[in-house]
Amino acid sequence: MLQHTDLTDAILSSAFEVHTLLGPGLLESVYERCLATELRERGIHVATQVEVPIRYKGHLIGMDLRLDLVVADAVVVEVKALREVHPVHKAQVLSYLRLAGLSVGLLLNFNTAHLRDGITRLVR
Repeated sequence: MLQHTDLTDAILSSAFEVHTLLGPGLLESVYERCLATELRERGIHVATQVEVPIRYKGHLIGMDLRLDLVVADAVVVEVKALREVHPVHKAQVLSYLRLAGLSVGLLLNFNTAHLRDGITRLVR
């Protein structure tokens, strides 16, 4: 199994491939599906639209949260196609990490001329 750094490097390499082939300007769902396909082609396990249960004071409130991608059961990837990433988007990923019990997340904004400008790595 890949370690977090090796895994995030592989995810980013896959994201660069997707961005190079598609460019900016598409829907988040397109990038999400293409990234999942690219990761699978590289032999990396990826789950899409992963439901995360919401618990409050011991009560199961629901399964309303869906994580875009969980890669190798270790890294949450949140795919965006925004003009600009705001602090609330980073807080969203940190909340996803906490609720999923994971420690590393990538926030990838594909709506940039150069994907390197749209990468945020978050650690809980």
